[in-house]
Amino acid sequence: MKINLILFVASVNEQEGDTIAEPFIKTVESTIRPVNGDIIEDPGFHPGYHNGYEVVKVTVNYELNECWVSLSPLKVDTFEIKTKTYIERLKANGWSVVSKKSKENI
Repeated sequence: MKINLILFVASVNEQEGDTIAEPFIKTVESTIRPVNGDIIEDPGFHPGYHNGYEVVKVTVNYELNECWVSLSPLKVDTFEIKTKTYIERLKANGWSVVSKKSKENI
């Protein structure tokens, strides 16, 4: 089954006047379907923030053999690493910003 993981990353850095609010997606093939409450681990998740995220919503389309999985949002409110560094790590590990066209399907 095609599993589409959705993660919303938000950060407001008042000191630098920088605001980031982006949904990210990563698609994987799996025979395991997540359920609410599961913790998803991924090499893109920086250990300075989280090692895993909780599944908060699952939508299954059996006709298309795909599953949409919403993960708990990430609000970056610590400054151990910059949000842009976190986002770069996500992208380096297969995550991408959800395009405007894709947002219509979520």
